[in-house]
Amino acid sequence: MAKATKKQVLGRGLKSILKDPKNKADNISGVNKNFSTEIDISSISLNPYQPRSAFDMEKLDELIISINNIGLIQPITIKKLSKNKFQLISGERRLRAYKKLKLKKIPCYIRKANDQESLEMALVENIHRQDLDAIEIAISYKRLIEEIKLTQEGLSKKIGKKRSTITNYLRLLKLNPIIQSGIKDGFISMGHGRAIINIENEKQQLIIYEKIISKNLSVRNTEELVKSIKNPHKKKTLNNNFKADFLKEKKLVEKKFKTKVNFIFGKNESGKIILNFKSKSDFLRLIKKINE
Repeated sequence: MAKATKKQVLGRGLKSILKDPKNKADNISGVNKNFSTEIDISSISLNPYQPRSAFDMEKLDELIISINNIGLIQPITIKKLSKNKFQLISGERRLRAYKKLKLKKIPCYIRKANDQESLEMALVENIHRQDLDAIEIAISYKRLIEEIKLTQEGLSKKIGKKRSTITNYLRLLKLNPIIQSGIKDGFISMGHGRAIINIENEKQQLIIYEKIISKNLSVRNTEELVKSIKNPHKKKTLNNNFKADFLKEKKLVEKKFKTKVNFIFGKNESGKIILNFKSKSDFLRLIKKINE
């Protein structure tokens, strides 16, 4: 009997829970300044502090289907402006989905918050979203630091991210705006951006950005390209040393083994010697020569 009662409680819909006067704010949210209810969508204005500048329409459509089939899992968060006027703190995608479905009311947590607290809640919620791009995260970090008056260390403790992670995101905002847009639109990754930022000249940044896209460079390739731009003399000296020290030896090896030889150079003057053969008998000849 006890099991049946428990099952019945767990099976109650969100709407019935929200309308039940026994479900007080402290039971729902854990903060007794909040309470949950259904609010007319027409009385809710958008959050002017929303850190997101773009919404994935495909994911919005998926949310609409989900809400239409099983309802809203998590209410939006709003604050009261006046008697019948409210402002969104977080949950704009959910609100947009409800509007698309032409629903009149939406479940809400009503939170007592000033402008600064509204900004903080909106930013922190968005930071933990999986679909937020690197530039949006960086902008959110910057706004929290500047507008909430936090240090990078303080922000690290508040959101549970390493300080080095926060620093890496913030550095992206020093990139040329075109490159920032490239990261937002998925043309290059955050790793590419972190490599490019080591070049201070914005024109050079754009040249590297164009090469990444046109030649489909990996992050590793981009890092090597940046190093060659920052240290052109070192690369030239290294190449000259290779020519002086190895080209002569290459000819001697080719003469000894009577085949074409390739040298592949790595870091710190390391590398590989490749002996080419044309047939199995040629291969056996080379092996015999090596073992002499």
